[in-house]
Amino acid sequence: MPLTASGLDQKLDRIRAGTYGPKDFIIADAKDGDMGGGAGAMGIDPTRGLAHPASVYRSAMTEMAASGLVDIMLMSLSSAEALAAETDLAAQGVTPAVRLNEGTDIWGFRGANYRSQAARPFRTARLDRARALCDLGLYAVTFYNDVDRDVAALNAYSEFRDQASNAGMRHFLEVFNPAFPIDTGGEDIGIFINDAIVRCLAGVASADRPLFLKMQYNGARAMSELAAFDPGNLIVGILGGSAGTTRDTFELISQAERFGARVALFGRKIYYAEDSVEIVRTMRRVVEGDLSPIDAVKAYHDHLGKTGLSSYRSLQDDLQVTDPILVPEAQ
Repeated sequence: MPLTASGLDQKLDRIRAGTYGPKDFIIADAKDGDMGGGAGAMGIDPTRGLAHPASVYRSAMTEMAASGLVDIMLMSLSSAEALAAETDLAAQGVTPAVRLNEGTDIWGFRGANYRSQAARPFRTARLDRARALCDLGLYAVTFYNDVDRDVAALNAYSEFRDQASNAGMRHFLEVFNPAFPIDTGGEDIGIFINDAIVRCLAGVASADRPLFLKMQYNGARAMSELAAFDPGNLIVGILGGSAGTTRDTFELISQAERFGARVALFGRKIYYAEDSVEIVRTMRRVVEGDLSPIDAVKAYHDHLGKTGLSSYRSLQDDLQVTDPILVPEAQ
C-alpha cells in the first residue's frame, strides 16, 4: 500500500496554483547516501577510523521524522524496508521516497574515482519492491553536451518513466551539474542546464512528468529563469551539495527560495550538522522570514551553547560564506 502523506500533495497543489506561502516550502531529508557513498556515507567514527553502522544513519532518519520538520524522507530501498518495519512515516506526516537509480557519477565511495568520468545510466532498485513501500521515487540524470552520453541518459529516463507509470510510481527528477567542466561554448553552465531540463521534459505528458526538480543552485539568474518558466508544471528544488559552513546552509536555502525554488533536498548539510533537527528547524525560520542567514547562524550557535553541544567551528568561521555561487547575493 502507498504511504503517501497528504501534506506534501497539499503543498504541491498550492505551489502549482500560485498561492504559495513560505510555510508551503518543502524540505526533504536526503538519507540515500549509501546509494553513492557506501558505508562511508554513514560518517566515520573518529575513535576507530571506520564507518558508522547503518543503524546510526537510520536512527537519524527516525529522529528527523519524529520532529515534524521535514516533508519527505529520501532513502535507499534497503533503508526504506528497515524503517517500514519499525515506524509509519506517513502517520508522522512524512512522505517516504526511494532513490530509484544511481548513475555512476554518484559513485563516490572511499577510493573510487568514477566522478572523473561521464556518468553511465544504472539502476539497482526494483520498482515493484519500491512500490510496495511508497509511491514516490527519485530518478537522476546528468547532461554533458555529448550526444552519445545524453541520448543514453534520455533513453534510460524514458524507459524508466514507462515502467514507473505501469507500476504506479510517481517521481521527482534530479539533474546534476557535471562533476567536471564541459564545453558549453561560453554559455553559463546554469543556463545550459536550464535548457537541457526544459528540452528533456517538453515532450512529456503531465501524467508522466516529475512532481518537482532537484538540482544544483547555479545562482540567482539561472534559478529565477527556470522557476519562472512554467511554474504550474515545473517546480524547482535544490540539492544541498557538500556540508559547508552553517552560513552556507542558510544562505543557500534563503537565496534559492527568494529566486523561486520551492523545495530543498539536503543530505550532508543536515546529517553532518552538530544538531540535525535544530538546523532544519532554523532553516524553516530562515525561509519563513523570521531570521536572516546571519542571525540564523548566531541563533544556531546560541542553541548549541545552551544544549552543551560543541560546535565544529567558531562562530566567526561559521559566519563565512565559502560557496562561491552564494557570494554575490550574500548580505
